[in-house]
Amino acid sequence: MKYRLFVSDFDGTLVRDDGTISRRNIEAISRYRACGGIFAVCTGRMLSSIRPRLKELGLHEGIVVALQGAQIADIATGKLLKDDAFSEEDALEVTRFLEEKDLHIHVYSGEDIYANRRDGFLDAYELVCKVKGLVPNMLLSDMVASDHMRVTKILVMCMPEERYAVKETIEKKFGEKYFVTLSSEWLVEIMPKGQTKGAAIAFLSDFYHIPKEEIAAIGDQENDLPMLEAAGGKFVVANGVPALLRIATKVPSHEEDGVAYALRHFAMEEK
Repeated sequence: MKYRLFVSDFDGTLVRDDGTISRRNIEAISRYRACGGIFAVCTGRMLSSIRPRLKELGLHEGIVVALQGAQIADIATGKLLKDDAFSEEDALEVTRFLEEKDLHIHVYSGEDIYANRRDGFLDAYELVCKVKGLVPNMLLSDMVASDHMRVTKILVMCMPEERYAVKETIEKKFGEKYFVTLSSEWLVEIMPKGQTKGAAIAFLSDFYHIPKEEIAAIGDQENDLPMLEAAGGKFVVANGVPALLRIATKVPSHEEDGVAYALRHFAMEEK
């Protein structure tokens, strides 16, 4: 076996557009694990959104990475092995700036998502992630300040044609103070500096005592770039963004069982 640990993004990589996971992907993951491989999901979703989907993959134990790497948990118990967040000052700074721009904002705290408005964006997010957003009767920044809220992630939802401009606006304001990335055509995510999927690869390498050269990663969006850069094996589904296609081995798309292909032909080196 070439790669003893295989780390996969979820949405747009392991999951098809209709929200389902193919039988071929499930079977390939099962075969890989039966051969001694360790399979882990690394996602921007929160734990309460991703943990129920892991059962479909047959993953009842092991490690799951959530919120772009800010949280890492034991699947069986839900115990947090890593739990990082913004300082209150930084969370307020980012939230207030986004409010000034009148953007659709999500603030993640614990197992709750707070949104600044109820609209089609929030409805779509709830449908895909199977979570419920809370819309307080106050500015999100005021809530963060009054409740001394511990914020793990801040997200902006916008139209696909606006996402690069939104990302650029945030980066122009804050420079490299925070990690700003795109996780889908609709989502711009802001994380505390250093909280990336690449840092998650380093955590998993230490946790399992597996060198990065024996770790493979697969993704589709810009938020997956640090993860692929950190892993020894770099794979991107055919629907992936150019930044990933430039550095990784291309496999079939998320609609054509790309994860299964990478597992069979590269991780397990089957003919």
